[in-house]
Amino acid sequence: MEKRIAVLAGDGIGPEVVKQAIKVLQAIAHRFQHMFIYDVALVGAAAIDETGDPLPDETLEACRLSDAILFGAIGDPKYDNDPTAKVRPEQGLLRLRKELGLFANIRPVQLYNSLIERSPLKEDRIRNTDLVVYRELTGGIYFGEKGRMDGGKRAFDHCEYTVEEIRRIAEMAFDAALRRKKKLTLVDKANVLETSRLWRETVQRVAQRFPLVNVEYLFVDNAAMQVIQRPNQFDVILTENMFGDIISDETSVITGSIGLLPSASVGEQTSLFEPIHGSYPEGAGKDIANPVATILSAAMLLDSFELFDEANLVRSVVKKVIEKGLVTPDLNPDSFIACSKMGDVISLLIESDLEDESALDNLLEGKLPLI
Repeated sequence: MEKRIAVLAGDGIGPEVVKQAIKVLQAIAHRFQHMFIYDVALVGAAAIDETGDPLPDETLEACRLSDAILFGAIGDPKYDNDPTAKVRPEQGLLRLRKELGLFANIRPVQLYNSLIERSPLKEDRIRNTDLVVYRELTGGIYFGEKGRMDGGKRAFDHCEYTVEEIRRIAEMAFDAALRRKKKLTLVDKANVLETSRLWRETVQRVAQRFPLVNVEYLFVDNAAMQVIQRPNQFDVILTENMFGDIISDETSVITGSIGLLPSASVGEQTSLFEPIHGSYPEGAGKDIANPVATILSAAMLLDSFELFDEANLVRSVVKKVIEKGLVTPDLNPDSFIACSKMGDVISLLIESDLEDESALDNLLEGKLPLI
């Protein structure tokens, strides 16, 4: 199989973690005889510094011509700390989502048993957590009209949704629930917000076509508490843009590190795959970032190509490596390996076709060379 992948590494640790994901994709390509063609393009602060635009036309065109997009991270303190900045790195990602119609953000959250003690939450609360958040990505308050009035002393951000915007992601979430544990939770604020009441009405209509799925409704403040108190009660969480941004980031606490969680942003023509973490500029260039979320995002990218065996192999190897204690400093500051070494180990195990358990043990003992 031949596929074209747009690579938007972005800012901060983005280039470092994306580099490790590409190592893994190349190992998959070699083992399964695929060809992946990479089109590298600028986005975010790196693009502003180079072109003055957080999403240059050349980058957008590369994305449109690609079969999938591998994304790193965007953000830079010189923009974060300047509230008067007219151009910001995040504008590039928001525009990219809108231009490509990436309306559904999918964030799976699965707990590794070997990392339970790394979570700040109690084991009995989080064991067997396996959920996925479906977040609407191109509507709501992030994309509504916004501005200032009264000489800048008054600000507004409008939140708008249409039935169609809600329906299309609701159907995706219900389809996912059918393939999983057949439970869906809508998170809204229908006791206060008119947009949330439209969400609830629309989801109730969609639910009639999925009688096998058990549907529950939680206000966002209650959901935020429940995600921490009993995350293993959830299966599929469906919600709007801002609530989904907050809830899905909150779920990163469960796993012990935000560096473990991948995501996919799905559109009608193409899809974008990225870790949920930010650019972490303090760690850039130090080889300490956790590339697992980006590598697992690459596995979701392989799923989008219907290369399910390849994607599952990536996940299996990641799990084995973590179970053997090979982790980055965010998970174990006393005993860790570098970001680049994590990419080396995972790609080597994929490409070497070593199935027996002793392969990784030999690697740990230094009997196998690292790439």
